[in-house]
Amino acid sequence: MSTAKSEHSESRTVTFQGVDDLTLVGDEWNAGSAEAAARPTVLMLHGGGQNRFSWKNTGQILADQGLHVVALDSRGHGDSDRSPTANYSIEALCGDVLHVLHQLNRPVVLIGASMGGLTGILAARDAGPELVTKLVLVDVVPRFEKSGSARIRDFMFNHVHGFDSLEQAAEAVAAYLPHRTKPRSPEGLKKNLRHRDGRWYWHWDPAFLTKPEDDPFIRVEKLEQAAIDLTIPILLIRGKLSDVVSAEGVQDFLEKVPAAEFVELSDAGHTAAGDDNDAFSQVVVDFVTR
Repeated sequence: MSTAKSEHSESRTVTFQGVDDLTLVGDEWNAGSAEAAARPTVLMLHGGGQNRFSWKNTGQILADQGLHVVALDSRGHGDSDRSPTANYSIEALCGDVLHVLHQLNRPVVLIGASMGGLTGILAARDAGPELVTKLVLVDVVPRFEKSGSARIRDFMFNHVHGFDSLEQAAEAVAAYLPHRTKPRSPEGLKKNLRHRDGRWYWHWDPAFLTKPEDDPFIRVEKLEQAAIDLTIPILLIRGKLSDVVSAEGVQDFLEKVPAAEFVELSDAGHTAAGDDNDAFSQVVVDFVTR
């Protein structure tokens, strides 16, 4: 990672308009910076059931390199609007990103984790190389492991009715991510939960899980072809402990998209950015600023 730093940049909350006039909320760093204006914007797309705060540390590190950075809440997640028709298909998510790209109206590097990565593949293909100049895929390939994906959905389904306390939520997360050191305090979970009627609920729309036809696993060929069609630099980052992206899945992807670069993080799983943020951020900064 480059040691050259700009002044510490504070983030601000911004809004964009998505498909069907949904309001999408993001955190933005270095808006209006002359230094940032000379380089592509970085747009960060989180995974299913997460929100823009998943990128807080990496977003800050990229911003401190002088880059213009936006971390976006996807529809139905975080502070963005929920879809009134429960449309959370990858096509709808892609449409939202295309709207945001045109509102940014400048070259963008897309960084997408899991669901955000699959969205990024389609958005990069549809936007074209002048608008999306690079793509980072965080522990996702079109042919991901269905068993690992099912474990994520089971975790989300099992806790859709909330928790009695932050401590109970922290215990559930620790059981789901046994490889990650459990924080001493559960207070950080307040970014991912909302308190109402005496319980803590995940900050995403439960309807996100209700339409089997929205499952990206049934769009493998479409996503794979979109990745093959890309001509921009692509970086695939895998957490070595991941049960969502296998070594075979990586090999298959690299054979079909031979221009893609690959990095494996030995101490990370599917939630790579949070599992080993220092190593993850260094890899991302090196790729984005090259």
